[in-house]
Amino acid sequence: MYRPYFRGKQFELLTIRETAGLMAQAGFVPIIEPVREAFSNLTRALDTISDAKGQAVVIVNPRNGEHAENGERISTFLREADWRSEDVSAGLLLKPEMSVDDALKYYDSHADLNPIFVHAGFRDPKALAQRLGDQLRTTEHVFIDDFCGKPYTRHFRGSRRVLVRDGFRRQKNADYPDYERFSDLHVTYQEEGMSGFGDFLIVGDEYSEGGGPAYAVAIHITYIDPDRDDVMYVNHYVSISNSTPTDPAGKFRQALDKLIDDLDSGDSNIFESEAIQEFRELHRDRHFPGLGYVKKLAMKHHIELLANFL
Repeated sequence: MYRPYFRGKQFELLTIRETAGLMAQAGFVPIIEPVREAFSNLTRALDTISDAKGQAVVIVNPRNGEHAENGERISTFLREADWRSEDVSAGLLLKPEMSVDDALKYYDSHADLNPIFVHAGFRDPKALAQRLGDQLRTTEHVFIDDFCGKPYTRHFRGSRRVLVRDGFRRQKNADYPDYERFSDLHVTYQEEGMSGFGDFLIVGDEYSEGGGPAYAVAIHITYIDPDRDDVMYVNHYVSISNSTPTDPAGKFRQALDKLIDDLDSGDSNIFESEAIQEFRELHRDRHFPGLGYVKKLAMKHHIELLANFL
């Protein structure tokens, strides 16, 4: 049903580990694009998913990070693991430069890894669907919405189809509005003719290795508004003192004060997830755990929110 798309950075993988049991119970299947050469953190995340009897998709030919030029080590890594065969599937990223022959060769060479097509700029969907023929109905296709409109996805009717849409408009922290619309796919994906949906959580699809010192600190918290057709929105709690890159702990407290004030108002519509409870504890203890940890909590809340709603 829900397929959150993660890049394989430290705190993304930690989020997966901390929510593996919840995702398995809810039937959520994370998609992971490895971006680090080492597999130690990815192994721990996938071990946790397997132990929880969950499932995951691992991109074997990433477009980002340290495996972007050659993903063969990822395929080897998946084949040498001792997870159950149904635990982890190979995600085949269909990029603009790939031909139909390339796509099918990749699919056949990963037949032992439950391959799934992930469409991300591929240019010939009609020919691919025709070449798959009767096999189409047994395949699964994940469509990155920015690359795949309705004319594209209709070629794959009859297969299992999942639409992944980026609901997070990434910008400078200081420039975020108080709130904005995030997505309605969690309530409309079936109307789109899809079997499931996904997003890039509160990180967004745009990939970066990280910037310089933060002039502003922002906490991004999603919520579902029952008075507006259960559409999901995201609140951006931004620090006040944003003229210099100094004192990130102080900036975090300013942003966290705004979040707690909103929660305590009683009309925020924010689900009191385990992650929100941890934000409350950080506020009570006046502790700054680091910006990566803050992002992890916001991602964890997003998953807990959708598990509670669905």
